[in-house]
Amino acid sequence: MSEQLLTSSIAAPGFMGVNTQDSSVALESGYATIASNCVIDKFGRIGARKGWLPKHSSNADLSTANVKSIGELIAADGTSYIVAAGNNKLFKLSGSTLSVLTYGGGGVAPTISNDRWQMAPLNGILYLYQEGHDPLIFDPAVSATTFRRVSEKTGYLGTVQSSNCVVSAYGRTWSASTSTDKNTIQFSDLLSGFVLNTGSSGSLNVAQVWPAGADEIQGLAAHNNYLYIFGRRQILIYQGANDPTNMSLADTVSGIGCCARDTIKVTGDDIIFLSDTGVMSMKRVVQERSAPLRDISANVRDDLVAAVNIETLADIKAGYSTNNAFYILTLPVSGITYCFDLRSTLPNGAARATTWTLVPRALFSNRAKELLLGFAGFVGYYTGHLDNTSTYRMSYYTNYFDLGSPQLLRS
Repeated sequence: MSEQLLTSSIAAPGFMGVNTQDSSVALESGYATIASNCVIDKFGRIGARKGWLPKHSSNADLSTANVKSIGELIAADGTSYIVAAGNNKLFKLSGSTLSVLTYGGGGVAPTISNDRWQMAPLNGILYLYQEGHDPLIFDPAVSATTFRRVSEKTGYLGTVQSSNCVVSAYGRTWSASTSTDKNTIQFSDLLSGFVLNTGSSGSLNVAQVWPAGADEIQGLAAHNNYLYIFGRRQILIYQGANDPTNMSLADTVSGIGCCARDTIKVTGDDIIFLSDTGVMSMKRVVQERSAPLRDISANVRDDLVAAVNIETLADIKAGYSTNNAFYILTLPVSGITYCFDLRSTLPNGAARATTWTLVPRALFSNRAKELLLGFAGFVGYYTGHLDNTSTYRMSYYTNYFDLGSPQLLRS
């Protein structure tokens, strides 16, 4: 017996990204259950991610150690200096040459026992902070081949904290979280990150400000004249940060904080970070005051949280690429990178997610809008479709399609 023909269109299958959170029985056809080594392209389709190429030849001082931190300084004359950390050393990337930075101070060289530096440029100087280490500077106006302690900078005043986190914002450096004090933020004088006890420099202790009891500062961010102070379980938002003497508490968030310093990224109109419950967006808090944060990882939440729980939190890195409009989060122990497309959000507020088997140990977007990546023995950049010289496997698997007739029986 002849039957009526059914016409159905399958456009851009899997374009809503991976969804491992909802049952596949009730999953919309636009979702994928697997999207490995994929991105969402500018047309909203699943596509292969790019690969990477090294920016330089091999370096004996770095050897095969992982590059774990990357930063950039733009000098007054417009010169870009890329600084990277690996093998308990600091390096400068100039063109296609990676060279080690040597100690240029006048005393005994500082002991460097890890490569988890956070870097902040200010007024022609790059500041480097890491808990348990002397804060360092790279000052190419003095020497483009050496580094020194902050305390060895000509004009240094005060006592610099050996902080774990630092940002440069509103014309000064802000640092916090030492091995003995997790609640004091030290800010420098205007345009002088090495002047810490005169002018408009000072400190802010937030131990009594946390709305839900004691917490510890995990990271800092600045956006739209606000200073964001991320605790592990709470967030403080200070307004008027361009004038610290008149800065005041504008808002607080309880129950959500940041669990990994290097996952905090300012994306232009938003701040994204990793919490104990997933990847969060601050945008709604900024716009609507005290509204719930947006969970952009809602569609992969349980898998993501399970993976984060086995990681060393200090080794979790994140990057934001304006050219590719994605936020990527690397989990080295699990061997997985989550990529969240930020061009648009899904109806539940989540970002479209895919996964990669490429897991850089450092991420940084430079002035040239290149996404720089840290690997064993190399600083690389995101380009092409080979991982250096190796191929990779892209795979994706969509949910089933019922072709518009989920209950139709045929004999």
